[in-house]
Amino acid sequence: MADGLPSGGGLGLGAMAPECTNWAAEEEPEPLEKGLFQDEESCSDCSYHDKPVTSLQSFVPEGKTLFPEIFQTSQLLFYERFRAYQDYILADCKASEVREFTAEFLEKVLEPSGWRAVWHTNVFEVLVEVTDVDFADLKAVVKLAEPYVYDSEVNTFTLDCVKELLELKECRLPLQELWVVFDSSGVFDQTALAIEHVRFFYQNIWRSWDEEEEDEYDYFVRCVEPRLRLYYDILEDRVPSGLVVDYRNLLSQCEESYRKFLNLRSSLSNCNSDSEQENISMVEGLKLYSEIEQLKQKLKLIENPLLRYVFGYQKNSNIQAKGIRPNGQKVTHVVSSTMMTGLLRALLRDKLCEEHCEGEIEVQFHRDPLSAINACFEGDTVIVCPGHYVVHGTFSIADSIELEVIHRGKTTLENCVLQCETTGVTVRTSAEFLMKNSDLYGAKGAGIEIYPGSKCILSDNGIHHCKEGILIKDFLDEHYDIPKISMVNNVIHNNEGYGVVLVKPTIFSELQDNAHDGIEENKALKIQTSEEADAAERVDLEELIQCATGRMELYERTDLSEQVEGNCEIVNELVAVSTQKGHMKKKRLSELGITQADDNLMSQEMFVAIVGNQFKWNGKGSFGTFLF
Repeated sequence: MADGLPSGGGLGLGAMAPECTNWAAEEEPEPLEKGLFQDEESCSDCSYHDKPVTSLQSFVPEGKTLFPEIFQTSQLLFYERFRAYQDYILADCKASEVREFTAEFLEKVLEPSGWRAVWHTNVFEVLVEVTDVDFADLKAVVKLAEPYVYDSEVNTFTLDCVKELLELKECRLPLQELWVVFDSSGVFDQTALAIEHVRFFYQNIWRSWDEEEEDEYDYFVRCVEPRLRLYYDILEDRVPSGLVVDYRNLLSQCEESYRKFLNLRSSLSNCNSDSEQENISMVEGLKLYSEIEQLKQKLKLIENPLLRYVFGYQKNSNIQAKGIRPNGQKVTHVVSSTMMTGLLRALLRDKLCEEHCEGEIEVQFHRDPLSAINACFEGDTVIVCPGHYVVHGTFSIADSIELEVIHRGKTTLENCVLQCETTGVTVRTSAEFLMKNSDLYGAKGAGIEIYPGSKCILSDNGIHHCKEGILIKDFLDEHYDIPKISMVNNVIHNNEGYGVVLVKPTIFSELQDNAHDGIEENKALKIQTSEEADAAERVDLEELIQCATGRMELYERTDLSEQVEGNCEIVNELVAVSTQKGHMKKKRLSELGITQADDNLMSQEMFVAIVGNQFKWNGKGSFGTFLF
């Protein structure tokens, strides 16, 4: 489980990474609260020149004290880069249109002149001033800044050599080799960010063979998103180290083979004779082409967020299933940082008593989940008691075991990655679950399953590539209230079914039709209800609906139509079901002779928050209802 994003500008996958890593900040700055653009309403003109101060950080590369500070832009988070490439730079372009789309984007946000930058190469750094930008060629026209500021890793490569090299390049430099000098006014913020996105793209996303791939899907979906996700999965230690090495080697091999193939194809195109040497070259070219296709398929396996874990498990997992313990005994492993007497009594009563177990059982105690799992054999049970546990990296479970989290208690997951091979997270009745800044994917069922009577807080998470995103169970349960759910700023995407599914019994539809009859039946039983209570009920319900719909109106004024629709659907369905459950509860209490029931829906705090969530590319839509 990742503990957060480590710092670093030279972050990459071997050949894809910048070679000089001291151009990263020593300390991670505060994350940029907004992405490429600071105001959604200004996206059309992409201009922020009226901004009074910069929102970006600055740093001086290690050992480069003679140079001015430059903008720190290499610390962007996954969704900041994701949003920039998807919404502003690449959109739905094809691979052959990437350069054209990038040039159009740069024309909107890049200052064409008047800014300084450090020209950074593997050999030297020199301060330059930009006088013009060739957007179509992704290059800047520069001159050496005065006074000269220069540094070289090689003593023989002098400033005169730099001037000569600059003349040979006709003073035109690739934008990705320029690091914008810091300016606190905010005028050059978008210039620095735009160049960072171009630099990152060509260092970590683009492949030289991409233009020759068939454009069955747009380039972003087919290549950018999976490669970007892989980059951050490696950065955050979500990918086994052996698989990272495999990926780097495959990438290097593919690049080398493709270079040979291009050279061979070029030589054949310049040869007009039907010689034996040409025939040999054609055979060699076919072999290279076949080799390149195989390498690309292996790369795609690792780039796919689901398939790479299957691939990685088969290729890199050293563990083997232990099978049944030699003496045939099954063991219950209890994980607890401390063991209080009350907890021990509860374990003995609820988990370890004779009615739950057949005969005598062996119990082993552990201080962390990993040591308990490592001690397991086939059929063992691991019970995780309330506590704070930290597991670095990843681990695999080879044997079939049962893993529980104590139902009554609070579980908090923050900055974690949950790679689910079978089921995701189940929030049982009376449990409280908080997940924040985490990533959950791969569940063959729902990513998160929420039971009645529980409390679930989901904030700033990614839930994706599951069968269903979030499953909320049975609001008409006879014994438990609806769960208290907070969903804020989550990105729920690429799930096979719905982003969020509400499960309720088929009787619910019948109850809706007969709700009026049920009220009349209560009157027939001569249950006393005052007009004031009825009025309060109506006011409370209207208040709740206004609260929910009013909250949504704030989002309807934005362009985020898809996620707004999902948030509205969820809130509206919860309002309807909660109202019906209130009638059911009141009826049951009335039959017991209790004449006053708490119908104040707002007092139950059933809607903590369901706002700001994004629903994208879910197979059946953002929200659905399942009747059973």
